[in-house]
Amino acid sequence: MGTQANEGEGNRTAAKAYNKGVQDFEKTGQVEKKAREAADALDGPEAAELKKAEEIGKKHSHGEDPALKKGAKVPSGA
Repeated sequence: MGTQANEGEGNRTAAKAYNKGVQDFEKTGQVEKKAREAADALDGPEAAELKKAEEIGKKHSHGEDPALKKGAKVPSGA
């Protein structure tokens, strides 16, 4: 594996690979099936483990981006 150049804030190479993976998954036609499986897991035996993982993730969060709220003003530089 070669060395990867520092791309600064954000990693365009990783973002491009992620987006391609998402698009490839969408093309498989399994989105609805996997969404149902995820919803069922929240009500199944692994519910407690998933809730614990969610709480751990929330501890690392800086909160929801205020710009995502309905009616939020977008800064002029954005």
